[in-house]
Amino acid sequence: MKVLLLLVLVGFLYAFSAKRNSVRKVAQPDIKFVGDDNLFVTHETVSKLLIQNQASVANTPKDIIDLNALESALNSNPLIKQTQVFMAVDGLITAQIEQKKPIARVSTNASYYIDEKGSYMPLSTNYTARVPLVTGHVEKNALVNVHAIAAKIQSDAFLKMHVVEIRQNIDKTIDLKLRSHDFKIHLGTLEAMDKKINNLKAFYKKAMKDDVLDDYQLVNLKFDKQVICTKI
Repeated sequence: MKVLLLLVLVGFLYAFSAKRNSVRKVAQPDIKFVGDDNLFVTHETVSKLLIQNQASVANTPKDIIDLNALESALNSNPLIKQTQVFMAVDGLITAQIEQKKPIARVSTNASYYIDEKGSYMPLSTNYTARVPLVTGHVEKNALVNVHAIAAKIQSDAFLKMHVVEIRQNIDKTIDLKLRSHDFKIHLGTLEAMDKKINNLKAFYKKAMKDDVLDDYQLVNLKFDKQVICTKI
């Protein structure tokens, strides 16, 4: 009999606790940004996305919160790479936000970023990234070429320091512009790109040593076995 009474008591307490927990009000969500401190998406924007059934998540009973729906709402923002939303026992919702990372900025008849995966990323009114500009003949649905050279620039210390502009010509060949010098670098196609970049570095080092960098108007890397330079 005692065991039966104990089981009934435990069951009652469990049911009472579960009922009380299900109607517990959710506190204001805790929003955390993972990685880069430069925020393209503001806390306010995330808070606006954390809305369910036209009502704020805050002060909503726990048992009607759909965490998957909240994640989907946040991931629908084109500035956000991925999101994790979870709820603690006490009802506190935490949203961990990872933003997309821009590696180039297209500046043609339209302006937008290219992210690290080669996808479209809109500009942000909250922060402007210092990345190379992409000019020339660029289409939003054909970013393979400019993404490849932008990714190379992002990963190479020399290029990241010096290259400020990527120009794609109508034939899909690539030109580069450096920060401190006016000459144009014609990379040509992206075939043998690493070899061409090494040729550029060798040329730059030698020309800087000879103090003749500003004597050139064109550095042609089209052929991977030689550098053809045109003086002013």
